[in-house]
Formats: sequence, structure tokens, C-alpha cells
Amino acid sequence: MSYLRYALVTVPLVVLLGILSGRLAGSGYGNPWFDALEKPAFMPPGWLFGVAWTILYILLGLVLASILHARGAGGRGLVLGLFIAQLLLNYCWSPLFFALHQTVSALVVILAMIGLSAAASALLWRIRKPAALLMLPYLTWLGFAAALTFEVARLNPEAAELVQGGSSSDIIDETGGH
Repeated sequence: MSYLRYALVTVPLVVLLGILSGRLAGSGYGNPWFDALEKPAFMPPGWLFGVAWTILYILLGLVLASILHARGAGGRGLVLGLFIAQLLLNYCWSPLFFALHQTVSALVVILAMIGLSAAASALLWRIRKPAALLMLPYLTWLGFAAALTFEVARLNPEAAELVQGGSSSDIIDETGGH
């Protein structure tokens, strides 16, 4: 029964922090900077990100509950550390990409997330196999998100210099007029 008690806290917490990270960073379509970027052909519609991340954050909350519930399991501390580290990077990704416009740094962060998540999953397999399996959709999505991030960075080498609100062909003369 204590797994359920953990999940009643961890699932809403993980989901809420994920939503907060995205909202505070102005994630997704509707962000003028993001809207101005050239996107890869395989970029999914905006609504899919909200659905996917909600499901993934629920799964991550369940994984965290499983780790916390595995008291006394060998390697639990290391798994918890790796899991928390990747989750913190996850919450940093949106501000880094959408608010700070650092596409290459965001790619490095997502690759680190993949490495930490894969390591946590491998170690978790020894402790709680079902929880390790819950990490597979997340790892798959992170791979897809890394490919998107790479392509956005490649297609927009000067993304950090884009003016908030998109680019403009207007030239302002020295008197302040157009």
C-alpha cells in the first residue's frame, strides 16, 4: 500500500513541475521565437507535445514512486540519484531552449538526459523491472526529442540571435523611422 501513497505524491508533483517548467519558459507553438524557427519536416503538431509529456510525466511519477518504495534494495540510492539528476535536467531543458534560445546547449542537455535515464533504467531493472519498463516510452521520446533538437539547431545556426517575435525586414533609420 505504501507504493500507492508514494504515487499519490510523486505523480502530481512530477507532472506539476513539468507543466511549470514548460509554462514559465513559454514552451511550444505560440512562442514568437520558436514560431520564427525553421522546423524539420518530421516536427509533429503542437498538441502532441502536451499529450506526450503529460503521459510521460505520469509514467516518471510512477517510476519515482517505485524507486522510493524499494527501501532496502541494493543500488536504490544510485538509481534515485540518477533519476533525480535526469529529471532536473528535464525541467531545465525548456527554459534553456525556449526562454534562453540555446539550441546547442539544449541538445547537450537532452543527450545527458538520455545517458542518465538509460543508466537509471539499467540499474532499475535489477530492483523493479516494471518500473524499468515504464522508462522505455520516455527513453524513446527523448531520442525523438533529441533528433528534433538537433535538426532545429542545424536548420537555425543563429537561433540565439533571432529577435523575440521573429525576424523583420524593416530597417530602422538613424532618426528612429522606418
